Amino acid sequence: MTVLLPHHDGSPLYVSNDAPRLGDIVTVRLRVPSGYGPIADVRTRSNPDHEPEWTTAARIGTADGWDWWEARITVRNPRHGYRFALEHVDGRLEWLNQSGIHKLETLDAEDFALVANPAPPAWLNEAVMYQVFPDRFARSALADGRPTPDWALPAAWTDPVDPVMPARATQFYGGDLDGLTEKLDHLVELGVNLLYLTPVFPAASNHRYDASSFDAVDPMLGGDEAYIRLVEAAHARGIRVIGDLTSNHSGDRHEWFRAAYGHPGAPEEDFYYFTDEDNTEYECWLGARSLPKFNWASEELRARFITDADSIVARWLRPPFNADGWRIDVANMTGRLGDIDLNAEVRQLLRETILRIDPEAILLGESTNDAASDLQGDGWHGAMTYPSFTRPLWGWLSEPNGEPYLNAQGEEETAPWFFGIPVGGIPRYTARDFVDAVTRFTAGIPWRVRQANMQPLDTHDTGRFATNAAPGTVPVAVGLSMTLPGVPVVFAGDEFGLTGVDGEASRTPIPWGTETVPEVAERLSLYRDLVRLRREHPVLGTGGLRWAHVDDAAVVFVRESADESLLVLATREGVDAALPAGALPGAAAAQALFGDATLAVASDGSVDIVAEGPAFAVWSLPGVVAPSAPTLSALDGVDRGR
Repeated sequence: MTVLLPHHDGSPLYVSNDAPRLGDIVTVRLRVPSGYGPIADVRTRSNPDHEPEWTTAARIGTADGWDWWEARITVRNPRHGYRFALEHVDGRLEWLNQSGIHKLETLDAEDFALVANPAPPAWLNEAVMYQVFPDRFARSALADGRPTPDWALPAAWTDPVDPVMPARATQFYGGDLDGLTEKLDHLVELGVNLLYLTPVFPAASNHRYDASSFDAVDPMLGGDEAYIRLVEAAHARGIRVIGDLTSNHSGDRHEWFRAAYGHPGAPEEDFYYFTDEDNTEYECWLGARSLPKFNWASEELRARFITDADSIVARWLRPPFNADGWRIDVANMTGRLGDIDLNAEVRQLLRETILRIDPEAILLGESTNDAASDLQGDGWHGAMTYPSFTRPLWGWLSEPNGEPYLNAQGEEETAPWFFGIPVGGIPRYTARDFVDAVTRFTAGIPWRVRQANMQPLDTHDTGRFATNAAPGTVPVAVGLSMTLPGVPVVFAGDEFGLTGVDGEASRTPIPWGTETVPEVAERLSLYRDLVRLRREHPVLGTGGLRWAHVDDAAVVFVRESADESLLVLATREGVDAALPAGALPGAAAAQALFGDATLAVASDGSVDIVAEGPAFAVWSLPGVVAPSAPTLSALDGVDRGR
């Protein structure tokens, strides 16, 4: 039987203002199961300027079997962390923070956190992102008239992807932006409303992360005019468009690098880390000499790239291009080299420029591992990151097929690719492990930032989840991506059922014309239904998250708001879960929205959920009822424990 525990998160049910300014007073609420403890007193403990500060909470009433407590917190730092201290009648003390309930004192890094920096635009909460790798999405008739670039190995659209170097980086299918524009109605039918393009700048590779210029769109993609046509057509359909920018490095053909390479004293010399007197040796990304690393100590680089009125960052957000934001490649390494760490300065400059040019634009950073230190709300709105969702999901829902494949060096591999981790292949996780990993890697990230994190099953840098998915688990995986907090991401081709063992094999040309093939039509229908679920229920974008039941086979959670709650079941092996009275207020009025599972409510309000696995199911419940707040003027004072 599930045990009910006290709960708080950063959603509007519990936090009165998620975008405070310094000095603002924010009301926070705690929800405690009636009879828990019993509780004698509740306080909040903050740590402004690294000095503890306490406020006393008042019990404001009971609703649906839960006692509600409320306190006021004065926001004193840009990231203002806080936790709850629960004093039991018998003298025991418990702490509640983002990692859960604890009897031992907890880490400041895992506190709930209010962020006193401008919030992301509200539209991001409603976004379902669709990622396109331009060379492989669609090819217009105009592409036939363009010459093949000097670096490219041409391929027909139906040719298999060659995973071995040099073809790995140079195989060229010739997809272009006009081809993408012609297929925008596919995105509309799918229901996505945010298009993310990997780089569109001229380069010497199919991935274009080695830009030779940031000032123009690659002519192979149709040039600037094709980009303008794409954005205008997307906007006309209610789809926003963000670009991909490499702040860590340029390509070795970039005009800035060519001006400095072999030319000591050139104005662009300080843009990079040259290590010899002749400017012919230099720092680069992970040893790749085609990707020289930027030196962000250069004020001129900062001006040209970010801060000037006509900077790269600003140029593409303004007319006639009108992009809606940026995803920043290798954001985690940007400005970092040995004992140098300018990352915070760079991300804050990026944020300031975007706010100045277009406050409705978004800024997402790539940080593929533990991203908590960089995700405190001072720069990136959110991140493309894998350990807080993608990797644990693979570990839980995969069943490696053992099929051999070739790596970049042409060597045969049998252990399945797993995010570059060189040993062990895909780990074997339980549902409980999945929840533990999600909790661990989100505990240090403010709720508001967590909501803006990208939540992909896979991307252009990974294998496709479906390659090693256990039978029947694709709906479970897609469903979780659409219902857990964060921005759902569909990598183009997933909705066609494409597979790919690693980040190159996943970059497969879209098989247009196969939409009516039964297995493809079924997968397309799945994606349309789950995207629609996400889009039609705002609680999935802004509501709280409460785990209702977790065991080795299944997870049950509730996304909650005052207007509506959604109950979500995800299981690989099946579930027969008994939830106590009070766990799911309003369950008797539940309406099934998706999936095949049974929900039964007893007369005392306890709930049984039964399903054969794999299964993913969603029910709509009434919104959470909370007592009205009394006046807290008597509790406005602060106790510093002295």
